[in-house]
Amino acid sequence: MCKFKLFIIALILNTMPLVLWSQANTLILNADLTADTISRHIYGNFSEHLGHCIYGGVWVGENSPIPNTRGIRNDVVAALKRLNIPNLRWPGGCFADEYHWMDGIGPRDKRPKMINTHWGGVVEDNSFGTHEFLDLCEQVGTEPYICGNLGSGSVEEMSKWVEYITFDGQSPMSELRKQNGREKPWKVKFWGVGNENWGCGGNMTAEFYADQYKRYATYTRNYGNNVLFKVAGGPNTDDYHWTETLMDNVPLHMMNGVSLHYYTVPNSWQKKGSSTQFTEDEYFTTIRKTLYMEELVTRHAAVMDQYDPQKRVGLIVDEWGTWYDVEPGTNPGFLFQQNTLRDALVAGINLNIFNNHCDRVKGANIAQMVNVLQAIIFTEGEKMVLTPTYYVFEMYKVHQDAALIPLTFKSPDYVLQGKAIPAVTASASRDKSGKIHVTFTNADPHQEIEINIEIRGAQAGKVTGTLLSARDLSAHNSFENAGTIKTVPWNNLKPNKNILTVKLPASSVSMLEIN
Repeated sequence: MCKFKLFIIALILNTMPLVLWSQANTLILNADLTADTISRHIYGNFSEHLGHCIYGGVWVGENSPIPNTRGIRNDVVAALKRLNIPNLRWPGGCFADEYHWMDGIGPRDKRPKMINTHWGGVVEDNSFGTHEFLDLCEQVGTEPYICGNLGSGSVEEMSKWVEYITFDGQSPMSELRKQNGREKPWKVKFWGVGNENWGCGGNMTAEFYADQYKRYATYTRNYGNNVLFKVAGGPNTDDYHWTETLMDNVPLHMMNGVSLHYYTVPNSWQKKGSSTQFTEDEYFTTIRKTLYMEELVTRHAAVMDQYDPQKRVGLIVDEWGTWYDVEPGTNPGFLFQQNTLRDALVAGINLNIFNNHCDRVKGANIAQMVNVLQAIIFTEGEKMVLTPTYYVFEMYKVHQDAALIPLTFKSPDYVLQGKAIPAVTASASRDKSGKIHVTFTNADPHQEIEINIEIRGAQAGKVTGTLLSARDLSAHNSFENAGTIKTVPWNNLKPNKNILTVKLPASSVSMLEIN
């Protein structure tokens, strides 16, 4: 009997490392516990009158030799349609609070010119205005998200803009719209009431802005069956007082969303760092600062929960992404930066965070769509190239309007010089056809990480996947070599009953589809 007991003890001791190893890096996927829906609007984009985002990036004019439809680039439209982008924010940004919409309607040769004081001091000729933007949205098949001018505009001006666009009756504004070639009104759901009013939008206090918001929002009316989703200008990064002031002072029925802006800046705002020439320490810092979005979303949501436990007001992260020093030799006011594998990881991490907080995060907009900051597309004359960030959006589009699947997972650490951050982020969803999608980022540039996925509440059948990775963290696509970094199939994915073991390559973004 004693020998038998000793045998059992020895057996347990001998198998303990195996038991512990099998639990390490295990992700439990609770497929039958779906509750919240991942809003497709988390995958929104942002187009500001800044650098070559609009002019050259989207708008080339009808007489351009670049293939276009009514002046809008065909190649960019086709690329955006592939992503199913759900909404597009315009005209800013800081530009929004110096933009007077009536300057951008009517015959283009009679539109007044202005100086873009925020971005490079260049002349804005207003050839791309309300009609052109809404035509772009119709061509892409996306919803417009218009940001109105609260900083330097009037209540009357913003009120008339809503009327001009959406009123289907007889009024001075609807008649003016018809004179300018648009008989039927447009459908515009998303409306931002000012932008960054704590800074470039007027340097206001939270209390002053809350009162101003109520004034402006009162006169942004619903016409017919066009019901506005009004977004209040929210906080800068960790200004929780701003969020609390809005939630405490603005009646919930007057606003549908509160914006949040946060940029990943590796170093300081004065010297942000290069987009392509960076050390591993700068890379580590970039990932660490990106992961800070988790804390920001959690804490702002907690403030909102105190006043809105039913979560009627969405958190709208309508400016996010990396911000580096501009590329050498380019206009400092145009904010053009290269886009590398590092940026793809930043995009994947942020989107995983937004997905996992979809009970409160109802929208987000990467900054920006073309040629500016963390762009998904670059253009130069007739040439176009897709960035690594574009491919992340293409992989992650499977989450749009899918049911969030709760995950239980503790990431292994990525350690550098004694500092540690989570190496892996993940989010999962189940679409209307029943397919399960899991997206991962592995920020560790040295270690392939093995993950054991335990699927509960569903039977795993065929598994396919997509990978984006490269050995060089600074790998990027150029006009000369557009295919340096792009997605590839993820092969040899075979579940053993309901356990699927995958190996996440170092510095990678990936997506699994489980039938």
